[in-house]
Amino acid sequence: MIPLLNEAESLPELTRWIARVLTARGLSYEVILIDDGSTDDSWAVIEALAGQDMALRGIRFNRNYGKSAALNVGFAATLGRVVCTMDADLQDSPEELPELYRMITEDGYDLVSGWKQKRYDPLSKTIPTKLFNAATRAISGIQLHDFNCGLKAYDQRVTKAIEVYGEMHRYIPVIAKWNGFKKIGEKVVQHQERKYGVTKFGLERFIFGFLDLASITFVGKFRRRPMHFFGTLGTLSFFIGTILTLWLVGEKWWLAVHNLKARNVTDQPLFFLALVAVIVGMQLFLAGFLGELVQLNGPKRNDYLVRETLR
Repeated sequence: MIPLLNEAESLPELTRWIARVLTARGLSYEVILIDDGSTDDSWAVIEALAGQDMALRGIRFNRNYGKSAALNVGFAATLGRVVCTMDADLQDSPEELPELYRMITEDGYDLVSGWKQKRYDPLSKTIPTKLFNAATRAISGIQLHDFNCGLKAYDQRVTKAIEVYGEMHRYIPVIAKWNGFKKIGEKVVQHQERKYGVTKFGLERFIFGFLDLASITFVGKFRRRPMHFFGTLGTLSFFIGTILTLWLVGEKWWLAVHNLKARNVTDQPLFFLALVAVIVGMQLFLAGFLGELVQLNGPKRNDYLVRETLR
């Protein structure tokens, strides 16, 4: 499965390369090309290729929706036992596909992600990538070196269970883990220099990437129990505010008993900080209750993944 945007030049060479590698290994396959609103001749090339190869299918978006949308639609369209994804720019080598297939079918991995150990990218891209991957490893607990590598292999159960949206394609291993697919492997893959076209990604993806990481982590952990998140923060904030208020009142009382000069409680900045903490705590509690009500009435409140059953 190959999502693409304006890759007309590389598609003929890429599809021939895939066919040559998989045919030589005796593997049955289907290639699905998802045109994410290309403005060049990509769709015309796909139509021509599909007319020559019965194992090739094309899906065309009406406009550009992004890589996550392309992957999600492609996952829904796949039929095979193993689903492999790769980029269309020829920087991912089809020579890796047979081994990725073997790791899923024989080694029993749910997901195998490629690791471009040696990259042909400028420092402006490789350094932020390393920081991004290190942060994702620390937060998710998944020990992968290259979360965003487009070359991946999936057991079909994974592709049919997960939903990729927004810009969450960077975190598919994290989404898979939150859905219970914990056997996630990694394979060092060859990274090739770009032969045609230009990169479709800028530095802004790293800023958005960290925001998406925070979002997917929160959703994965607290989607079914929002009160655990908001309630914990609310309790902590309310408790701190109450303790500060009692401290200020108690201090004023102690000074008054001993005939010592004391400021009014409302004249102290700490009182207003305590008041804010109490109010914020109550608001967080209310947010948790509202979240629970939304979850209770959601259509997927009891949507659980069943791995297998015995009769």
